[in-house]
Amino acid sequence: MDKERMKKFIGEKSMSIVDAMAKIDINAKGILFITDENGKLDGCISDGDIRRWLLKTGDLSAEVKSAMSSSPKFLFIDEKQKAEKFMRKEFITAVPVIDSKKKIADVVLLCEITEKKLVEKKKDLSGVPVIIMAGGKGTRLYPYTKILPKPLIPIGETPIVERIINCFTEYGISRYYMTVNYKKGMIKSYFADLQPGYQIKYIEENKPLGTGGSIKLVKEKFKIPLFVTNCDSLVLTDYGTLYDFHVKSGNVITIVSALKNITVPYGVLHTKENGEISSMDEKPKLSYFINTGMYVINPEVIGKIPDNTFFHMTQLVDYVMKDGGKTGMYPVSEDSFLDMGEFDEMQRMEKKLDLEKKQ
Repeated sequence: MDKERMKKFIGEKSMSIVDAMAKIDINAKGILFITDENGKLDGCISDGDIRRWLLKTGDLSAEVKSAMSSSPKFLFIDEKQKAEKFMRKEFITAVPVIDSKKKIADVVLLCEITEKKLVEKKKDLSGVPVIIMAGGKGTRLYPYTKILPKPLIPIGETPIVERIINCFTEYGISRYYMTVNYKKGMIKSYFADLQPGYQIKYIEENKPLGTGGSIKLVKEKFKIPLFVTNCDSLVLTDYGTLYDFHVKSGNVITIVSALKNITVPYGVLHTKENGEISSMDEKPKLSYFINTGMYVINPEVIGKIPDNTFFHMTQLVDYVMKDGGKTGMYPVSEDSFLDMGEFDEMQRMEKKLDLEKKQ
């Protein structure tokens, strides 16, 4: 691996959790090798390590050394030829190669040795229902949505809602409920012509019912937790791990949340009494977890949605919390959440998906 590319896999232990997440997004391999102040290998951190840290503490500003593993697997330069056998034995997909001073001289990826991605078997979620909320007008995407309903806006050559369903079908899911209203005939016609290998049952709104109100129109009585998702965003994560997390955590509702970094494009002043300046931050970065519009919910909460009433999923979350029900978040990185609600985000989505295909 050349030195410029190798930089994407190396971070310092003084860097923040937020910066580590960003760097892992850049290398797209889910791992970062951490060095100390002298450039020596000191640990490693995976996207899973970061997720566990955030769920435990919620601290985005902590230094990465707080969450990393301090016993990373590695090889010396003269052992590099053993990399494939070593990684398979240790069940890892990347290994740093260090010199006699314990500085990283190379990073070896298992997928590149075998000239193909290491494909892990995905959890079987067949039988888990998915509700896709697709009844909105998509006013933020006007004038596109004057011609097409939002779910059929193409990302590349494939409509966004089809891309969303394809993510779920990778886990064996074949049962979908789609709430429709605006230009519903076009949506039905598209999938009728497509003749997919999965089943879609359409739930028709006679009037707009919001992101949660239409769910009450689904007449089936579900017995297991189900996915609920908007029709205009993709969440690129392991849905099997997400589903297991919901069940094991005892949550009634789990909200998939994505990191959102916002940089203030000015110097920010902090003041004391009488306007005296105490400190200044040049273009500070603020970090928040936002709602992606994807949820895992227990079936009994559907009964809390009022009949024939405009009602949002966020209101349902409030109802559950006030009733003492446990709600939680499942964090993903900023680059794992692709929203096409605005034109700039559509372009970012297309670019990211193109990158995914090339890797």
